[in-house]
Amino acid sequence: MHFAKNPFPGMNPWLESYWGDIHTRLTMYSCDSIQRQLPSDLHARVEEYLSVEEPYGDPKDRHRRIAPDIHISQQVASAYLDAALGATAVVLDDALSEPIRIRRIHEPDTLRYIEILDLKANRRVVTAIEFLSPANKTIAGRRQYLQKQNELIYGDVSLVEIDLLREGTWVMATCEDLYPRELRKPYRIAVTRRETTEESEVYKASYRSPLPDVRIPLRHNESDIRLPLQSLVNVAYENGRYGNAIDYSNPPEIPLTGDDEAWIQAWLAQHAVSTPEA
Repeated sequence: MHFAKNPFPGMNPWLESYWGDIHTRLTMYSCDSIQRQLPSDLHARVEEYLSVEEPYGDPKDRHRRIAPDIHISQQVASAYLDAALGATAVVLDDALSEPIRIRRIHEPDTLRYIEILDLKANRRVVTAIEFLSPANKTIAGRRQYLQKQNELIYGDVSLVEIDLLREGTWVMATCEDLYPRELRKPYRIAVTRRETTEESEVYKASYRSPLPDVRIPLRHNESDIRLPLQSLVNVAYENGRYGNAIDYSNPPEIPLTGDDEAWIQAWLAQHAVSTPEA
């Protein structure tokens, strides 16, 4: 079962398995959407930072890693390497054997977020928009993200957090036990304004209904702009050609449970369309 367009009214849980690509697309598309709405003396920019990863530790505490957005590697031809990796019946003489060089630790993930800069105030950061990633939810990555989160909030910067991943530990700026229970799952969106850091604005985010147009705060006494999150997810699905990549007869990598699984299967059956040509 394939769908040329995103078959869900809201977020698509199958897209979580392709988060490296989806995260990059949503960040870039969001930056472009925001840029078109800003006054001339505010600029939106995509910034990068490297995640921190614990080199050792309990494997149960390490979440699925995402691949770099683009990775180019050089394949070194080696008879010894080919033999070591591919041959099953040939045993090399010890004197001729060569070691295989492997990477000792993971490369850090490159994460991206959006900053809105005030050109009249020496490029001061007005607002930061974060699409959370699995790397933000590892042990070390979470510590790094929470430190950055505090620096933004207490540095007089509005923070918009968008978590479209069901898996992983809680990293939102709003404490989990204070977050409305009905809005904790499956996804989370929160806006913490620089003027009122003791509270956050939270949105419902699901696959059962369209993702919201998130209100993005700017400077004091300026009107909010809006981030059309659902349309951006739909464009990422179509531009990424996930209609041909995802087979909905197979469950998503991150399992669905209970009522969610039943609702999604019923929705897919009700809205089934013909398989598009590859």
